[in-house]
Parts: sequence; C-alpha cells; structure tokens
Amino acid sequence: MSLQSKIEDLYARPAKELGREALKVFGELKVGLNSGTIRAAEPDASSPTGWRVNAWVKKGILLGFRLGRIVEMSPRRMQFRDKHTYPLKQIPLSHNVRVVPGGSSIRDGCYIGKDVVCMPPMYVNAGAYVDDGTLIDSHALVGSCAQVGKNCHLSAAAQIGGVLEPVGALPVIIEDEVLVGGNCGVYEGAIVGRGAVLAAGVILTGSTPVYDLVRDAVHRREPSRDGKAEPTPLKIPPGAVVVPGARAVTKGRGKKLGISLYTPVIIKYRDEKTDQAVRLEDWLR
Repeated sequence: MSLQSKIEDLYARPAKELGREALKVFGELKVGLNSGTIRAAEPDASSPTGWRVNAWVKKGILLGFRLGRIVEMSPRRMQFRDKHTYPLKQIPLSHNVRVVPGGSSIRDGCYIGKDVVCMPPMYVNAGAYVDDGTLIDSHALVGSCAQVGKNCHLSAAAQIGGVLEPVGALPVIIEDEVLVGGNCGVYEGAIVGRGAVLAAGVILTGSTPVYDLVRDAVHRREPSRDGKAEPTPLKIPPGAVVVPGARAVTKGRGKKLGISLYTPVIIKYRDEKTDQAVRLEDWLR
C-alpha cells in the first residue's frame, strides 16, 4: 500500500485499533513533511486556483494528534509538555536557518527551507511549509498546513492562519516574494498572489470582499456552481498593494448613523518605488 492508502485506512479506524503500526506510518509522513516532499497543498497548474489540496496529508496530521500522548519536553531548563508525536523540529546546521533565542518554536512535521530567518518569539505549526529565504518576524504565526513561498517577509505580529479542518479545504497560501505587513491576518484559505504587498493591519478572510480601485473590480470568495464543492477562495492578484480601508453602510440604521465597515482596498500594483521599499528588508538577513 502507498503511504496515502495507509493513512486513509488508519484515519478511518477507531482510536482503540491504532497502535505501533500507525505510529510507524505517521513517522513516514513526518519525514516527508519535514523534507518538503509531502505537502498539505501544492501548486497545480490545472486547478482554477493554481493549487491542489492533499486531504490525505491533513488526515495524517490529525492522526498524529490522535496517536499522541502527553510527555515532558524540557530542553535545558525550559519545560514543555505536548503530544509526543510533535517534538521540537531538528534543523540541520547546513540549512543555514537562523532561529534567534527568545521563545520561538518550530513544531516537528513542518518544512523550513534554507536561509529562513526566525525572529523571536515566533511559531510555526505542524503541516506548514515555509520556503527558502523567508523572514518570519517577531510574534508572527504560521498556522498548521499554511503554505508560504520563497523570499517572503512575514512582519511582526502577522498571523498566517492554517486550515487543518475540514481536511478538503484549501489552507492559507502565501505565494513567493509577498510582503505581509505588521499585525496583518490572513485566514480561511485566502490566497495572496506572488509579489503582493499587504500593508500593516490588513485582514483577509474568506468572507471579506477586497475592492480593487485600479482594475475597478471586487475580489471575493465565490460559492461553487454545484453547491457541493468547496467555494472558490479569495485570491489577491499578483503584485497587488493592499491597504486597510472602509466602505459606508448604504441602507438602514447604519446609513443613518454614518457607520462604515472595514474592507481591504487595492490601491495600486507593485512598481519600482514599491520594490525599493520592500528591498530594504534584505539588510535584516
């Protein structure tokens, strides 16, 4: 049986039927997750979104939680207690990854590419994929199964939500060379296209429409045509520069009170001036 078939079979069994064989299979999955050869979602040119969800990988990650028992995890004098199936990840020195002291944690079962910089405190959860050259700044989170591309900058307090369940749902995707500003939040399987810039404080969710002032368009998650498949996710176009904005309530009590609602707004697409500003982060590496 393939690893996928084994995981599908074990996932369907009750917990009392899971034993050493299940732990062995889960160990194989973690090897693939750690090396980046197995991903919860991966690029797929044939998909309308450009990405494909590997639901069986998510099932395997969830299987690890079912199999795990609470054990001591106490490197040096710090105490940790967590599922024994998810210890701290061991990163080879040859990968040239900087993890600066100060409370950062990278959970086993995720991929961390070469030349990644991790500023304390930050957290990367199991199932996540962080590609080469990305900077994860202080208080930033990369959630379970989130996919982050090459040479991205996740600024201080950025929250990249993971989507572990439902297993068939697309996780949050941050494509290559994206700048995510401070205190941003990207949730519910939103996709941020290559080279996009999210200004500080931008919040993207599946239910938030994004107003594109340049192209006179509205980007939003769309329901599936047959009502059965997952909705088409919100996707920020490549190179878009997104800032926090507001739109007026146009009817009812909200209009009378002059209330406005938050909305992200695309004010331009990357140009030479934007590239120069983004390039300043290279001094941090």
